[in-house]
Amino acid sequence: MNADQILTEIREANLSYLMLAQSLIRADREQALYRLGISEDTAQMISLLTPAQMMKIAAGNTLLCKFRMDDELVWGLLTNHGKSAANDTTNRLHAAILMAGRHQEAA
Repeated sequence: MNADQILTEIREANLSYLMLAQSLIRADREQALYRLGISEDTAQMISLLTPAQMMKIAAGNTLLCKFRMDDELVWGLLTNHGKSAANDTTNRLHAAILMAGRHQEAA
C-alpha cells in the first residue's frame, strides 16, 4: 500500500466516522457520548456539521478517531489474552465497565 492509498483510506475512515457519530448523536445522545467517548461539547459540534463541513474535515491526513483502549488490562480482557472463552462475557463486561468509568472521568 502506497502513501496515496493510505491517505485515501484515512479520508474514507474519517468520513465514515463523522457520519456514524452524527447519526448516533441524533438517535441517542447519551449512548453516543459513551460509545464514541466524546464530550458533550464535541457531540454538539458534530451534530451541527453540514455535509460540506464533514467532507472538508474528513479530507485531512490525520485519522479523527482513535482507540480508547490504551490500557493493557482492557486489551487483555477483550482478547482473553490466551485464556479460554469460558469467561468471555464476564471479561467483556469488565472491560465495558472500565471504559465507562473513563468516559465519566473525561466528562
